[in-house]
Amino acid sequence: MASFEINGGLRLRGSITPQGAKNEALQVICAVLLTTDTVTISNVPDIRDVNKLIELLQLLGVSVRQTAESTPDGRTFEFCASSVNESALESPEYAQQSAALRGSIMLLGPLLARLGHAVVHQPGGDKIGRRRLDTHFTGMERLGAEVVSKRNRYIVSAPKLTGSYMLLDEASVTGTANIVMAAVMAEGRTVIMNAACEPYVYQLCNMLNSMGARIDGVGSNRLTIDGVRSLHGCSHRLLADMIEVGSFIGMAAMTRGDITIKNAQVEHLGLIPQVFRRLGIEIWQKGEDLYVPARESYEIERFMDGSIMTVADAPWPGFTPDLISIALVVAIQAKGSVLIHQKMFESRLFFVDRLIDMGAQIILCDPHRATVIGLDWEHRLRGINMSSPDIRAGVALLIAALSADGKSRIDNIEQIDRGYQHIDERLRNLGADIVRIP
Repeated sequence: MASFEINGGLRLRGSITPQGAKNEALQVICAVLLTTDTVTISNVPDIRDVNKLIELLQLLGVSVRQTAESTPDGRTFEFCASSVNESALESPEYAQQSAALRGSIMLLGPLLARLGHAVVHQPGGDKIGRRRLDTHFTGMERLGAEVVSKRNRYIVSAPKLTGSYMLLDEASVTGTANIVMAAVMAEGRTVIMNAACEPYVYQLCNMLNSMGARIDGVGSNRLTIDGVRSLHGCSHRLLADMIEVGSFIGMAAMTRGDITIKNAQVEHLGLIPQVFRRLGIEIWQKGEDLYVPARESYEIERFMDGSIMTVADAPWPGFTPDLISIALVVAIQAKGSVLIHQKMFESRLFFVDRLIDMGAQIILCDPHRATVIGLDWEHRLRGINMSSPDIRAGVALLIAALSADGKSRIDNIEQIDRGYQHIDERLRNLGADIVRIP
């Protein structure tokens, strides 16, 4: 298990380019199973979860060729699923690799559309609370599939998929994506109401349309899909990772640094810049770049009636739950107080005990809410030894360590590596004192 050692208190300065979007990559890479032609995907991040998904596709017989090395502009891959090894679905290797990767659930829709059969193992991923899969399976059942559950293994079969009207009981991003990938090759029309409309789904639908799918309502919560018999190849480029963009904004504020986030693709960030501005952070937009200038302090706004500010997650276009941990850690050194309300996952805020040990003033009200009383730099956080519980909490702890006095050690950084590409190297380029310990 690897660790980071961080000597905090240094001001980060310079420019950084966000990686390709992790959550988008996990969807569009699975979509290559829907065609026998070559699909080229660029700006692919070099992170553990994406690399493990690519290995899983190779196990299924997909030809994968990397045509561009990892650069600030990401990697480029050519995928060709001219044939799929259906017998691999029953192999111990597939069971082990898919169970270890949350993103493996995204194979369900493409496999069902391509083979009429899929095997899904209860996927791993962050331990942030219940992450039910009902939307995925009920959507497939609406398309005519049969789902059989055996312990932590699901066998889904459908000799023929038929379009259907469905109203999703939750606007699940991955659930919507899975249903869309199955429906594009179903017979007839599918209408999905309460569909997720995050940029990841928007990108997936645009990619599928470029492959010959017929999807209307892209970007809205009502998708209409007329099934087609086959899809062809295409070229697709991933968006900048909006979670990295928000993380870099938080790093700039907490280190009182001066950072330019290059090619942030601001039109796809939704409320992210606005929420951080309400926490008092100054953010300038320069074309597609965001600039966070060095400031000695920042003050949390209040609501117009004078009441305490609340930052809460919500389905898109609301504030993404993946940045709740970052918003919380940023508030530690703000002037003022804020209520952080994480609505979706009941275990995501449990990392705050590490921040309290560092000197933060945080009251954990219940599993979903925490009140942060800003220190306004009257006291610095102190370095401690801690462990990363999940991707986003791990980066929040990393931000706290970068701003703290003294040395911090973060163990289990494989969690951070699952979502952030070469983060230690990139932070050193901004002036951070961070070392990876094998």
